[in-house]
Amino acid sequence: MKPLQIVELLSLAAVWGGSFLFMRIAAPEFGPIWLIEIRVLLAALTLLPLLLKQGLWHELQRHRRALMVVGLLNSALPFSLLAFTSLFLPAGMTAILNGTVPFFGVAVAYVWLREPLTLSRLLGLLLGFVGVVVLVGLRGTAITPDILWAIAAGLCAALMYAIAAPFIRLNLQGVPSLVFATGSQLSAAVFLLPLLPFTQPDDLPSQRAVLAVLGLALLSTSLAYILYFRLIHSVGSTRALTVTYLIPLFAILWGALVLNEAITVSMLAGGALILWGTAIANQVIKLPFGTAPSP
Repeated sequence: MKPLQIVELLSLAAVWGGSFLFMRIAAPEFGPIWLIEIRVLLAALTLLPLLLKQGLWHELQRHRRALMVVGLLNSALPFSLLAFTSLFLPAGMTAILNGTVPFFGVAVAYVWLREPLTLSRLLGLLLGFVGVVVLVGLRGTAITPDILWAIAAGLCAALMYAIAAPFIRLNLQGVPSLVFATGSQLSAAVFLLPLLPFTQPDDLPSQRAVLAVLGLALLSTSLAYILYFRLIHSVGSTRALTVTYLIPLFAILWGALVLNEAITVSMLAGGALILWGTAIANQVIKLPFGTAPSP
């Protein structure tokens, strides 16, 4: 990778890692549903002029049904679940749970796409599972029902992303990335809209929370999508996806610097095991055994 591409990769990890900080700040005041509705709507309205300028509106209409599914599975549900998780867990821990997406992706690909499970992939899945257990079991505070629900929500969000990935691969192959980004965010906004009357905040949010929402929508969604698709175009999807392993590091950093969140042994040990297992399962780290033979 060229120096500029490395800078873009680190910038993407920084703004995506910042999303967990922004949610941690804004979710208690807005509530998960209102927070995510504002996030996806502002992101969609930011991307829409770019889509119209490039004459891609007909592509969005052509693939609107598939984009509705993606908006639900890849944005509305996981974003809302992660916002709920951020009510109870530090930004870094929420990001580590989100880092299990490729871990679940291997399992989903095996069930849905019949991709083979090699010995190295099985070892990676086992390490990832142990990492989740360590992340939960070595916490310095008591494990309350709220904490368990938050952890479950974070893992369910990761599972939603993993389920959405093969659907996108099978149904939206070759669709321009700007169409995918804009259509999915618009669709997510439509899905969440009926829930707004039942989940409105009790009080007006503070200026700090409003700024966090703007950062979440404009930096961690709109700008992040643009950076991500630039990287896919310049270095390929495989290298671009390595950002997954950097996001928790930045989320932990932002949480510590801005919110004075503690960096615990469970976060370091569990996060390392999860990322190590995920990297092995996705063959980012290749072991000398258990690889599938070449066709």
